Amino acid sequence: MTTFTFYSADNAPAVARPFLAEIQRELGFIPGLLAGLAESPSALQAYLQLTELLDQSSLSPTERHIAALSASVENRCHYCVPFHSQMARSRAGVDEAVVDAARAGQTLPDPRLDALAVFTRAVVRQRGWVDEGAIASFLAAGFSRANALDVVLAITLKTLSNYANRLMQTPLDEALTAEAWVA
Repeated sequence: MTTFTFYSADNAPAVARPFLAEIQRELGFIPGLLAGLAESPSALQAYLQLTELLDQSSLSPTERHIAALSASVENRCHYCVPFHSQMARSRAGVDEAVVDAARAGQTLPDPRLDALAVFTRAVVRQRGWVDEGAIASFLAAGFSRANALDVVLAITLKTLSNYANRLMQTPLDEALTAEAWVA
């Protein structure tokens, strides 16, 4: 079994150290995903840059977390589902029932957010080959074509993190244990 290293700001490759130090300052800890991605400073930077771009997208903070959570559920990511569950609840103030339904892959109690979750899962499951009906339903829920492309951006970010977590077998951070999730 290949073992990956989960770095700190002190022992990471030199290029990754300033990024990890900033994350430590901002969050109070370095999430395991980012500590592992530091093995490849390029992968770490890509993740951080994609996150920044997604934050600037046409999706609201709630919508970003629902898209990320839906993609992570569809990809069965043991790490990202707890991470986005906690962030949705604590940082974006997403309703508990919405987060719980998204985690379970069930119908969300908010019809607009449900349309987002359904569309996101369809794009992941069908690798982008969604039919016109899926796009029409998404648009009919009040979303735009820009929103659809920003869902693809969210999926891109989650594909990087979901797959990396599998490769690295990222352990769940202590800060996320209350949100532990099993596919």
